[in-house]
Amino acid sequence: MAWGDIKLISWGSLSLRVTLNSIGDAVIATDIDGRVTFMNPIAERMTGWRFKDAYNEKIENVMPLQDALSKQTLRNPIYIALREQRVVAMALNSELYNQNGVNYTVEDSAAPIRSEIGEVIGAIIVFHDVSETMAMAIKMSHLANHDQLTDLPNRILLQDRLTVACASAKTNRLKASVILIDIDHLKYLNDSLGHQFGDDLICQMARRLSALLSPSHTLSRLGGDEFVILMADLVTIEPSSLMAKKLIDAMHEPFVLDNQRYNVSVSIGISIFPDDAQSPEELMRHADVAMYRAKQEGRNRLRFFSSELEKALLQRHEQELLLRDSLQRNQLIVHYQPKFDMTNQRMIGAEALVRLEDKLGNLISPALFIPLAEESNLILELGKQVMFSACLMTRQLLDAGFSVPISVNVAAAQFASSELEQHIKHAIATNDLPPEMLELEITETALMLDASLTQTKLEQLKSIGVNISIDDFGTGYSSLAYLQKFKVDIMKIDMSFVRDMMSNKHDFEIVKTIVSLGQSMHLKLVAEGVETPEQRDALQKLGCHVGQGYLYSKPLSEKDFVSFVHQHMPQN
Repeated sequence: MAWGDIKLISWGSLSLRVTLNSIGDAVIATDIDGRVTFMNPIAERMTGWRFKDAYNEKIENVMPLQDALSKQTLRNPIYIALREQRVVAMALNSELYNQNGVNYTVEDSAAPIRSEIGEVIGAIIVFHDVSETMAMAIKMSHLANHDQLTDLPNRILLQDRLTVACASAKTNRLKASVILIDIDHLKYLNDSLGHQFGDDLICQMARRLSALLSPSHTLSRLGGDEFVILMADLVTIEPSSLMAKKLIDAMHEPFVLDNQRYNVSVSIGISIFPDDAQSPEELMRHADVAMYRAKQEGRNRLRFFSSELEKALLQRHEQELLLRDSLQRNQLIVHYQPKFDMTNQRMIGAEALVRLEDKLGNLISPALFIPLAEESNLILELGKQVMFSACLMTRQLLDAGFSVPISVNVAAAQFASSELEQHIKHAIATNDLPPEMLELEITETALMLDASLTQTKLEQLKSIGVNISIDDFGTGYSSLAYLQKFKVDIMKIDMSFVRDMMSNKHDFEIVKTIVSLGQSMHLKLVAEGVETPEQRDALQKLGCHVGQGYLYSKPLSEKDFVSFVHQHMPQN
């Protein structure tokens, strides 16, 4: 309730007293010396004084005000209104400390009281409790600036502190460091256990990270599986490096979720201001680049930003745009590498291998764009298009009189997708293809992500009639007990073992063991990377009779592959 200058008041007036006693604000009037002459019931409640006791008491005794933050005594605005003869607003953050020990955050104003001839004869102050309003404002501000799950500073508050840290570093010729932390494979944990356990892990991670930091550091959660540590006013980069190593070491202790112990690792990227960046935004972006490189190099490690990393990031961005465009236009290139029966040197099938072409017509290595497709959630569409192209090629060859089973690679995300079975059926049905002409090559690692679900999934795929191959066998961590339960038809020996088997006794023994295992499980064996007659002969002696590699043919374009089939396969 705001008041202007008030003319002569007769406190004995019944109508006036009823009015002042009925309003929702507290009202206190004083004489020209600041002594209380009137209080309404709200003022009595808030000050803790009865009017009969407060009458003629100094206003500062009845209504003591202090700064809510510093707790310093504030001068009552009644005195300013009397001295300057004008309406005076109460100071910000004013707090009324009453004689019952209760504090109220208060606001409003004081005004002089004038007689009919304009003479100041006293003053009146009107105020109300804003404690709940202030508390709500503080709560809303906290919610807007903190992560709801962990109560850590969020991206908004981090940005403010980054701006301050960079400005301070620039002024004082010091450094500021951003340490970006990403939890490795959190998605797999969420998918297998549920998001409730993922949230529990994030909260435990927040507490573990917080325990390592000093009060001068800021730990923030950006959302998802990412945390950021801001270290300000550094003289050298050494504290950042030491902190990052402490973080990685702290992950050696397993996390307990639902009474089960889980080992968790983190990938860390570090960027330094002003060494690596000239703005807070650039500092964060460069830390993200460094963290991405740590993931690329195998996770569970830290990497500092460098200009070479930024160049690689730009190249990656260009490749992602190229990949997206190629998928949208259905312009992926598929090459085919023949498979041969090494006993009679006859072609018996082929593997479809996807290729990506840049704007200059150069082919980009699958080792670069396949991981990119997985990280950018493009792998499902990529796999779907390659499968359809392979089925279309098989249909064209069947129409020409050639029976050439073609295998396609199935990424881990594809295998886990509920859409895989539908994509297979659609590709087979659209091309009117016998299902046994399609082979799915699934990596050993993908099969073992969830062994119990894998068995059910394989049974569903086998019911369609397609053949299943374990790809890159020997590079993962399969359990023999699980492998024996899996319904697969073919086991492929990874080229990394075949390549050096003639010069490396260890690799030779691995190939020998894989062949023996495959035979015991009654699986067809296919060796990748066969490049020399010596490798071919050794594989045959061990019991592997199907080979794929440069000894027979490199991967061929669609046109060259069709010509190759005409030259090396008899017509049906």
